[in-house]
Amino acid sequence: MQTIGLMAAMPDEIRPLLRLAGPAARERSGTFPLWRLRIGNTDVCLVESGMGIARAAAAADALVAEATPTVILSFGFGGAVLPGLSIGGLVVGAKSWFAGTEGFSPRLGIDQELARKITAELNDTVGGASGGEIITSSQILRKSNLAHSLPAGMTLPVLDMETAAVAEVAHRHGIALVALRAISDDAAEELAFSLDEFTDQEMTIRPLKVFATIVRKPWIIPQLVRLARNSRLAGKRLAQGVLATVEFLSRR
Repeated sequence: MQTIGLMAAMPDEIRPLLRLAGPAARERSGTFPLWRLRIGNTDVCLVESGMGIARAAAAADALVAEATPTVILSFGFGGAVLPGLSIGGLVVGAKSWFAGTEGFSPRLGIDQELARKITAELNDTVGGASGGEIITSSQILRKSNLAHSLPAGMTLPVLDMETAAVAEVAHRHGIALVALRAISDDAAEELAFSLDEFTDQEMTIRPLKVFATIVRKPWIIPQLVRLARNSRLAGKRLAQGVLATVEFLSRR
């Protein structure tokens, strides 16, 4: 019987799905939280990776070892780089890129034909989705600068911190990858803080660091409130999109 593998970085991306999907058995795979559940007639294995490319790659390897999935669905929040995507909008990745010090490099792993079919399915079932391109970075990038350096013809670019790493693992294991992102910050939203102000060296958010940063930069409070509200909306849309995608994959 086939198993579909799911991956997300953060609890806020996972909780809405678990509420919608129903009972799930929680386990661990090494340092990674893992849930096993059934969606329709399909076994699903979900891993929470944590933020960043190193943790995403390690979690993807753990998912493959635990479940031997026939396909991996990497899902989570993303930031729109260009105008045209609104908060809560769903984007199915048609291509994966890594943005590093030497510019943009493509990553194999995403099944483009499958991405087109899932985009059409989500447009029929959950009220809309767009095909786009996922840009993965190891740090928060300024969107206004990034927009001027995009490869020519890039369609609806979305920023995240995990997809390229998962794509590399999926390609190495010969497993098709689907990437789904819900927009939590639009193109006009430039983040007024860096990740290292909120996280430790393992890319884990530390409440004391968050508090210290807020004390030092109280002007970011309205943005944090806005981002929290946007993330709740994005989380609901994301859960709907993931369920519809898994149901579509289970029929294949």
